[in-house]
Amino acid sequence: MLIALVHLMAVASPGPDFAIVLRYAVRFGRPQALAASVGIGAAILLHVTWSLVGIAVLIQTTPWLFKALSLAAAAYLAYIGILALRSKAPAHPEQTSAGSADEAAPSAGKAFTAGFITNGLNPKATLFFLSLFAVIISPLTPLSYKITYGVYMSVATAAWFCMLSVVLTHTKVRGFLLLKGYWFDRLMGLLLLALAMHLVVTSINS
Repeated sequence: MLIALVHLMAVASPGPDFAIVLRYAVRFGRPQALAASVGIGAAILLHVTWSLVGIAVLIQTTPWLFKALSLAAAAYLAYIGILALRSKAPAHPEQTSAGSADEAAPSAGKAFTAGFITNGLNPKATLFFLSLFAVIISPLTPLSYKITYGVYMSVATAAWFCMLSVVLTHTKVRGFLLLKGYWFDRLMGLLLLALAMHLVVTSINS
């Protein structure tokens, strides 16, 4: 129960995962948002694996490696943020259902990859799962139980963002967001750039 509560609080807090799902839901529609959500959930298994094999400890105890991961994540978030800032208002009403004419909808595979990379490169997620497995989950817990916890958190994360995708792509909700969605997209772009800058500053000062 404690593990589920801590994980829920971490997943529900705004961050790059939320921003990428929101952008895909508004700009491209439900299939792309769901694919990105599954990618985010799948990346949880990466963090869990790192924690179980000790790579997360290596990242935490090796400053230059942590900085390199943080800068890579910052660069990727900045790239997505710049794309979002370049969003334009739809020139025709029919674009509110088909997406932007100047930005083709990505395939499900590309949306999945975007979600996976966004979460997989998040150094804070790596440290979160390291803390979870080191503090909340007893070191004496059998490996099979730890793997089960990891799979549960992966599925729960994907389910959370899939539910969010369904809500955001509801006809009335998405229609409203698309009418003013380019402003919303730009806001998400600013958020992603702010997150990228925060990672850079944190890595420099650490």
